[in-house]
Amino acid sequence: MPLSQVPADPPYRAYAAILGTFAGVLAGTAALERELSRETGRWTPLELVLLSAATFKAARAISRERVGSVLREPFVETEGDTPDAVEERPVGEGLQRAIGELVTCTRCAGTWAAAGLIATRTLAPRFGRLLTWSLAAGAANDFLQAGFAAVCARADAPRDGSEARRS
Repeated sequence: MPLSQVPADPPYRAYAAILGTFAGVLAGTAALERELSRETGRWTPLELVLLSAATFKAARAISRERVGSVLREPFVETEGDTPDAVEERPVGEGLQRAIGELVTCTRCAGTWAAAGLIATRTLAPRFGRLLTWSLAAGAANDFLQAGFAAVCARADAPRDGSEARRS
């Protein structure tokens, strides 16, 4: 967004409300964990890798993929001719705009996704594990598909006019 289009007054109160909600959700999860006597224990390095991959996939789905557009739609305006060439910008003021900024930022959405996955693992361990593993597998699929496409593109690309020399 060009600097001339950036609203002059960021919605600081809305940012504070979002941060307060985030802290409250985490504190509430910790309190419920304690109340339910569910000690999640130490996380293994593998669990951290899986959580990271799952967070990546969830954040991309929320902030970039078509399936996440239903979450973004009330908070953004879209520009572009095709679904693949759509640019989304936060709209409105106050909380609407702040949420629009949140759902269009992969890093911001990733922080919330990580907290949600950890909360789910804490409060519903089996479901949390299933959700985390499913999203992590989806992330691995994304990387494998991108790698395969890159290998195919490289194999199909002519090298230094080698196609011309063969004829």
